[in-house]
Amino acid sequence: MASSLAWTLTGPLRPAARREPSRAAEQPAVSSPSDAALPALDERALVEACLAGRSAAFDVIVERHRRNVYQLCYRFVGNHEDASDLSQDVFLRAYRGLRSFRGQSSIATWLYRIGVNVCLNRVTAKTPLGALTEPLDDRQFVDVGAETPSDRLLRDERAARVRAAIGQLPRKQRATLILRTYHELSHQEIADILGSSVGAVKANFFHALGNLKKLLGNVDAPQP
Repeated sequence: MASSLAWTLTGPLRPAARREPSRAAEQPAVSSPSDAALPALDERALVEACLAGRSAAFDVIVERHRRNVYQLCYRFVGNHEDASDLSQDVFLRAYRGLRSFRGQSSIATWLYRIGVNVCLNRVTAKTPLGALTEPLDDRQFVDVGAETPSDRLLRDERAARVRAAIGQLPRKQRATLILRTYHELSHQEIADILGSSVGAVKANFFHALGNLKKLLGNVDAPQP
């Protein structure tokens, strides 16, 4: 079943839906691959299917990548409503610019690149401390049953402090640290996303960690 997010993105963008029914009926449907077979296709085949008019192929792209795109956006803005809006903007831009995808990088890298640009254009260079307060649901990685209420409170407060401090970093440092620390991308992958060199990525990451340590102290700062 196509995701509601993908339907929202692709639905309004199909001009063929505005044609007269009789003329639309004259157009033969693309029969290969079938919608049921789309999830098994690789990235290049999905892009080709989408460009051939199979909008369901883009639903598959969204389904594969929406979690990572959403988490990326959340790391920049720190609240669920804005992250959801930005995620939809990322996929909308991707859908409209699909013909520009050349396959020189993966779809994931391409979406990260769009996501970083969208997020950096939305957020300011500095975010006031305390503005990023909504926790991302990381509890699936934590044994909450073993936590005391005070432990849970300290963990949530620490996470909020880290998010707020990241919001105060310069743009390139913020993007580099988010991609490296939270998405565990390599220096080369981050360089491809940001359009910079590996050396610049390493320098930005080093300075980002140094600035975080100044803001938070060594205990709270994420580790490389």
